[in-house]
Parts: sequence; C-alpha cells; structure tokens
Amino acid sequence: MADLLSTGISGLLASQVGLSTVGNNISNVNTVGYSRQTTTFNARAPQFQGGYYVGQGADAVSVQRAYSQFLTQQVWSANSGQSRAQQYASLTASVNNVVSGSTNLQSSLDSFFGALSDVANAPVDTASRQALIGQMTSLVSTFKSLSTQFQSLDTQTNQQISSAVDNINTLAKNIADLNGQIQKGYANGAEPSELLDQRDQAVAQLSQIVGVSVTQTSDHMYTVSVGNGLPLVNGTSSTKLATVTNQYDSSRLEVVDPQGTVISNQLGSGSLGATFDFRTNVLDPARNQLGRAAIALTSAVNKQSAQGIDLNGDAGGNMFNIADPAVFNSTKNTGTGTVSAVVSDVSKLGSSDYVMRFDGVNWSATTTAGVTVPMTGAGTAASPFVVGGMQVTVTPGAAAGDSFQIQPTRNAASSISVAVSDTNKIAASGPLAASKASTNTGSGVLGGLTVTDATNANFKTPVNIVFTSANTYSVNGGPDQNYTSGDTITGNGWSLKLTGKPAINDTFSVKPASSASGDNGNALAMANVANVGVLDGGVTSVGKAYSQLVAQVGTAGASANTALSAQQSILDQATASQQSVAGVNLDEEAANLLKFQQAYSASAQVITTANSIFQSLLSAVQS
Repeated sequence: MADLLSTGISGLLASQVGLSTVGNNISNVNTVGYSRQTTTFNARAPQFQGGYYVGQGADAVSVQRAYSQFLTQQVWSANSGQSRAQQYASLTASVNNVVSGSTNLQSSLDSFFGALSDVANAPVDTASRQALIGQMTSLVSTFKSLSTQFQSLDTQTNQQISSAVDNINTLAKNIADLNGQIQKGYANGAEPSELLDQRDQAVAQLSQIVGVSVTQTSDHMYTVSVGNGLPLVNGTSSTKLATVTNQYDSSRLEVVDPQGTVISNQLGSGSLGATFDFRTNVLDPARNQLGRAAIALTSAVNKQSAQGIDLNGDAGGNMFNIADPAVFNSTKNTGTGTVSAVVSDVSKLGSSDYVMRFDGVNWSATTTAGVTVPMTGAGTAASPFVVGGMQVTVTPGAAAGDSFQIQPTRNAASSISVAVSDTNKIAASGPLAASKASTNTGSGVLGGLTVTDATNANFKTPVNIVFTSANTYSVNGGPDQNYTSGDTITGNGWSLKLTGKPAINDTFSVKPASSASGDNGNALAMANVANVGVLDGGVTSVGKAYSQLVAQVGTAGASANTALSAQQSILDQATASQQSVAGVNLDEEAANLLKFQQAYSASAQVITTANSIFQSLLSAVQS
C-alpha cells in the first residue's frame, strides 16, 4: 500500500497547489496589471509490474500566467493613442475655456468702438472722451489678461514636460531592474509571474507617457524603444532623458537624449507627444493670432488717428503703443551679429514665427515648421529684408551657422498699452471741415467728407465750391463741372458727397478744421475701423481676426474630442480582448476552487484508505 499512499499524497499536494493558485487569482481580482495564473499538472511516470503499468500519481509542474504577448502589446499601443488623445483634448479644452471665458475680447472691442461712436456724436464733450480712454484701458486689460492666461498654459506645459521626463526615467529604471530580477527568476527554473506582471504594468504606464516599442530577448528581458526608435531600456541598463531650454526661447523646455540631441518632435504617441503637439499646433497659433489682432488694432487706429486733429489743434498721435516683434538669438550662435525687426505692412502679417539663418554668405528665412519664406532686400538699414509683413535688419558679425528666431506677434497682446491719457489729445476732428454758406438758398445737403490722401501737397488748401447753375459748379473759380444729386466731388486728397438741388451762387467750402470746431470726421473714421479689413491683404478686420481665433480653437477642440472618442473605443476593445485571456473571472475561479477542493478531499480519502489497509495488514501479521 506504499504506492497507494504515495499516489494519494501526490494528488493531495497537487490539489493544494491548484487551490493556492486559485486563491491567489481571487485575491488579486482587483490588482491592476495582474494576469490570471494557471497550474499545470503532469502524471508521474507509471511503474511496470509484470504485464502492466501502474500509475504513481500526479505532480504540479508549473504555475504560469494566462498571457498573450500580442494582445498585451495591442493594449500598450492603444494605451499610447488614448493617453495622447486625452491629453490633447484636455489641453485644447483649456485654451477653449480661455477664449470663451468671462474675459471676452469681442465684448471689449465692441465697447471700445462704441465709445468712439459716442465721441463722434459729441466730439468736444470731455465726458465722452474720458469714457473712451476708460474703454481703451479696459480693452488693453482684456488683451493682457488673455495673454497672461495663454502664458500660464505655456508654463503648465513646461511643468508637464518636466514631470513626464522624470516619470519616463523612473519607469525605465524600474523596467531595467525588473529585467534583472526576471532573469534570475528564470534561472531558478520557474516563471516569476508576479515580476513579469510588474514589468508589463511598468511598460503600460510608460506607454501612457510615450509611444513604446518592445521586444523580448532570449533570456526573457525586454528591450524598450520610444519615439522614433530611441533605445530606452536594454537589458539591465536604462537611458536617461533630460530637459533643456529651447535654443531660442529660454522660457520653453525641450526633451533631449543623453547626447543632447533634441527629440521633442520625435516622441509620437502618449501624453508627452500630445503636450508638444498641443504647444505647436494649438497654443502657439492661438497666442500668435491674439497678438496679430492686437497689432492690427494698434496699427489701424493709430494710422487713422494720425489723419485727424485734436482739441489743441495738433495732428493726432498714437492711441495705443505696442512692442516690435521679438527676436531671439540661438544659444549655438558663435558670431556677434544681431537681428532686429519691425512690422511694416500689417496686411501681410501672418501668424507664423520665423527663423533667419546665415550660411556665411547669404541669409535665408523659413517658418519654424521649416517652410521657406520669400525674402527681399539686403538686410541693411537702408534696404532691410522684407519678410512676412516685417522689415528685418541685420548687423555685421554673424558667423556661418548662426540663426535667429523672430516672433512677430507672440508677445504683442502682452505689450499693448494705452498711449493717450489727456482727453484733449484725442483726434476726433478730421483734418478738413466741410460747410455750406449761410446765404445758400437751394436745398443742397452736405454728405460725408472722406480723406483719400492726406499726403497730397495741396491737401490743406481751402476750396470753395460755387454753383454757377442748378446743374453746374466751379471749384475755386475753375471751369464749370456738371452736377447731379448724389455726385461725389473730388479735391486734393479728399472727396465730398452732395445731394439735393443747390441754387445758383450757393457755396460749399472745404478747409482745414479748427481744433474746437465740433467736427467728428476722424472719430467716425476710427469707429469704422471695426469694419475695415486690415489683415490678410486688407480682407480681415480686427474683430474678424478674433473670431478666427475662436473658430480655430473651437475646431481644434472638436477634432480632439472626436479623436479621443475613437481612441477610447480602440483601447476598450484591446483591453477587453487582453482581459479575456489574462483577466480573473470570479465565476471561473469559483468553479476551479470547487474542483480542487473536491480533488483535495478525494486525495485525502485515498490516503485514509491506504492507511486503513496498511493498519489491517499490520494487525494480521501481528496476530
């Protein structure tokens, strides 16, 4: 009966291993990254007894994970895509919240132009003028507030980049350490399931931050690459990434490999790649578009202000001030040359940033995306380079390979300020005033007086328009000209519209306006800036530029949410497939628990039977 006893004990021990495995599965049903384990049993070699073989029981030969490398890698890939989409959608939503929040630029623009209209209605009224300055201050504050919020988002992206790199380095070291422990575990002749799960979970966490490519070596260790193939983990060694400031803009962080090569644009999927993509494709364009609107407003209003006269009789000055484009030297520059830029043609001002490069002989310009930009001029003060609506001047001393980044609009919204504080200096009056003689007897009515060329040499020469008949008039005694109601009469840099039926000898005059004449021509013209095309070749108004910003961010947000829904669906499907193999099913484990419990009890009964038979045999021999 020794063989029966041994057989029963083997079954008991095997069932005990099975029960322990099932119990471990049940205990870890909520453990993230845990793979269901299964026990493998083998029958012992039978013993030959005469003409037949007698079985010797069973052994539990291994405890292994229920695991599919293919399905696991599918989850890692889907994890990277979903994490990227989630990060991109979240960051884009934050920009959307800024442009659609309580600090609404469109409302401030409407209030500003409304205040200009109020001044036009009462051009010498001090209260209206003071209210206009108040609205200008409010508008500037709105520009600055939006710019500050965008800058805050830029700072947050830096923090997220730094945190992501730290997490990548920590996870890479963990994976390398686990590689070594797993190698030692296999050296003991068994599969270290828990260590394998920990390593897979570390890779899963890494895949959320950056896209990963994983291969398994013959000694059961992982080789992990990220981005465009950068080796991150090789056996028990890990590569350490780092952050450095951008070569042009020290307020920006970039990711570099151990050799110092910038790999920010090579990180692909995962939350870190999404952060860089968001910064390049959403945040920077939004900041540039906001700055472009600020420059357009400043240029258009100041230009129109200069065509009027204030209450002191002086030519109108600037209503707003704004900084010139920002120019950054590369930290890699070896020469002493400098670059400066000014906006020269707002209608050609885009929302791109530019890089100027010197090859030792010639200068060239590209956008930061690498698109070549046409450039004319020699770069001197007398003949500056003309690039994207800017005049760019370079000084001698640049070395071959030197480069400079120009941000025409990025910081414009943060630099805009109110240039006028004295209500008397608001140039509400047009430079010219039109009037009709008090002795007129006809029904001729003055329409709008429009300045067409304030630089005309005879612009301020007084003009008398005298009707020689109901249908003809002369200008300063010149030849008769035909008249029809609604005609436009043109002068030296101005045009005047007349309606009605003037009588013979009726006179209308155009002469330089006096400082306190009550004329509102220039205030009306400044108020009309709201509807005048300034940007994009004179097509886009200031208000429309902001609307484009809102639409641009809204479209990006909608696309990001659509991508997130799609990536979440892909992740859910991949996870479901992987869990169908590796996940713990409590119903299945309950059935296995009952099966091994019954097997354990039956094996115990075999042992009891063997013991009873053996005791009976001993009693028979002793008697």
